[in-house]
Amino acid sequence: MKSTKASTAAAVAAILAVVAIGAALLGYAVHSPPSPERLAAPAQRDQNAEEAAPAPELVAESLRIRRGDTLEVLLKRARVPLDDRLEIIDSVRRAFDVRKFRAGTYLVVKREPPAGTVELLEYTIDPDHCLRVRRDSGSFSASIEEIPGVVRTVAVCGILEGSLFESIAATGERPELALAMAEIFAWDIDFYTDPRRGDDFCLLVEKKEYFNGQPPTYKRILAARYNNAGALYEGFLYPDPDGKPRYYSRDGRSLQAAFLRSPLKFSARISSHFSRHRFHPILKIYRPHLGTDYAAPRGTPVQAIASGRVTFAGWSGGAGRMVKIRHANGFETRYLHLSRIFVRRGQRVSQGQRIGLVGATGLATGPHLDFRILKHGKYLNFERLRPPRARRLTARQMREFAPARDQYAALIQRRLAPGPVLASAGSALSPTAVD
Repeated sequence: MKSTKASTAAAVAAILAVVAIGAALLGYAVHSPPSPERLAAPAQRDQNAEEAAPAPELVAESLRIRRGDTLEVLLKRARVPLDDRLEIIDSVRRAFDVRKFRAGTYLVVKREPPAGTVELLEYTIDPDHCLRVRRDSGSFSASIEEIPGVVRTVAVCGILEGSLFESIAATGERPELALAMAEIFAWDIDFYTDPRRGDDFCLLVEKKEYFNGQPPTYKRILAARYNNAGALYEGFLYPDPDGKPRYYSRDGRSLQAAFLRSPLKFSARISSHFSRHRFHPILKIYRPHLGTDYAAPRGTPVQAIASGRVTFAGWSGGAGRMVKIRHANGFETRYLHLSRIFVRRGQRVSQGQRIGLVGATGLATGPHLDFRILKHGKYLNFERLRPPRARRLTARQMREFAPARDQYAALIQRRLAPGPVLASAGSALSPTAVD
């Protein structure tokens, strides 16, 4: 019995010893000083948290540029401190001509909250370029940067329904492409009178889409095709001997002729043709009408059909306000009944340059342009005149021109087969990848 009690007491004592040792170890763990690693961990976590914290978002203010505004005025309006203003103006002048700020556009000033310190200024120069002024290490520096994006070649094809503007818009593209097409074929097609419902057309155009979401813009038109009531017109882009891009037919003839097909661009009907015996609506007598009358709204722009020198610009009796231009090879053109004149005598004008506006001055029953052309003093019927082309590609140039021409033509044909379809955007910079 005594032996049993002794063994039990020994077992209890052993258990108490183990508990005491465990408590001592626990106390040491709780009260002992932390290791260097444990001390460093919270500090490291705090440092990482600071590094991961995003920079405060800049607050942007858009300043509308008014007529007569200077950069100094704009910065004052934005409450930019004097020292910063002087430094910004100095840096901008080294990178950009501040006189090119356009009224109606915006200068964007970006500040760091809450103090309002100016960190960045931005001004969009054109769709492809932006002026940026940055604060870096306490000082400002200005630079002109390209607005990033991707250029894709797209085919814009369709059928004429209504006007060319409306038909281009129906493809999902902007109507400005109609003007570009009219300029390409301006020497062959009079887009006032020649287009017919059901004509088909197709353009291969470079279209830049911007990463910042701004509207896309059109760059070069690589090729164009217009089927005018069965008469097919084509133009393919190729640089001339001076490196200037021009359009050529499939056989290498320049689309540029000595004269444009019309002194106007769009939407005018011929109200009176060239005639040796026409009844005058005001004078009530029969007499020659040695020009072509284009009925157009007052204020419609009038363009010179060829380069030349202005020999007369002013009032001329029944002709009203008139412009005369002398051209090469004995040609002269006259533009009658203008409401306004934009050129002066002796001035050199280029083909397609705006020289005045349609009006009804002089003997006129309503707004129209009476256009006349002479050669060596003899009046010609402009509607029947087919002037020669400006140039033709040489054999060497044709060898360089042909591969691109064939590639563009194949792309257009692929889009038109089995018939004209609406365009969609391509997915590559090369014209070989057109949707």
